[in-house]
Amino acid sequence: MRKELAFFAIPEQSCTYLPERAAGMLFVDPRADIDTGVYSYLIQHGFRRSGDYVYRPKCPNCDACVPIRLPVRDFLPRRSQRRNWKANHGLRVQSRKAEFNDEHYALYERYVKGRHRGGGMDDTSPDQYVDFLANQWGDTRFYEFREGNRLLAVAVVDHLINALSAVYTFFDPDYRDRGLGVYSILWQIEESRRLGNEWLYLGYWIRECRKMAYKDEYRPLEVYRSNRWIRYGPGEEVDTRQDRLRALNVRLNPYEACRT
Repeated sequence: MRKELAFFAIPEQSCTYLPERAAGMLFVDPRADIDTGVYSYLIQHGFRRSGDYVYRPKCPNCDACVPIRLPVRDFLPRRSQRRNWKANHGLRVQSRKAEFNDEHYALYERYVKGRHRGGGMDDTSPDQYVDFLANQWGDTRFYEFREGNRLLAVAVVDHLINALSAVYTFFDPDYRDRGLGVYSILWQIEESRRLGNEWLYLGYWIRECRKMAYKDEYRPLEVYRSNRWIRYGPGEEVDTRQDRLRALNVRLNPYEACRT
């Protein structure tokens, strides 16, 4: 069965990450019949989701947002990452449904108010929280990281065909020195390996944005450029130049979603 998707471009506006630049966005028609197979195909072609909405940057004069993924079987941790893993490996991790939870939301509020004050994200509500992190069509899970009974972090993860996708991680700001964001990624790499997957998708890497620049610290990595994934090993400089998405309609076969 083949599916045809329509895409819609939204008017340009100031970029959230690089405010001095204009940002554009290409969205999959929200009425489209999206499922895990179709989304697995789309994420392989540079798309990402926020809630139920699937999008890809389509900026007029900027290539700063670079889709990035990790080939988990070949991952080579840095010394600092090995130390982080050793320090946090005793945390208990448990999978929860992607739905509203009072304890999770209280932690999310503390996190965004401490880390993103004044950036718009700190204007939270239960509806905003669910609309941002959950979705109605995918296999999304909230992974709790606990020390004893204390909730330290929650990682929101999409389960895809042959991959996991790291959607968002929030953690207790009182424990920022534990490097819980790093540990969340390291744990997802190991979980993806355990499941027999090949990839962990990290969304968009933005070299010039401090909050997003950390993603190239995991090697080897692959970036989506010129309609193909290009691998970079430890110490290699990443070329971020990429082509624009020209097609407004594309036929998708979800049964081929695991191919690259």
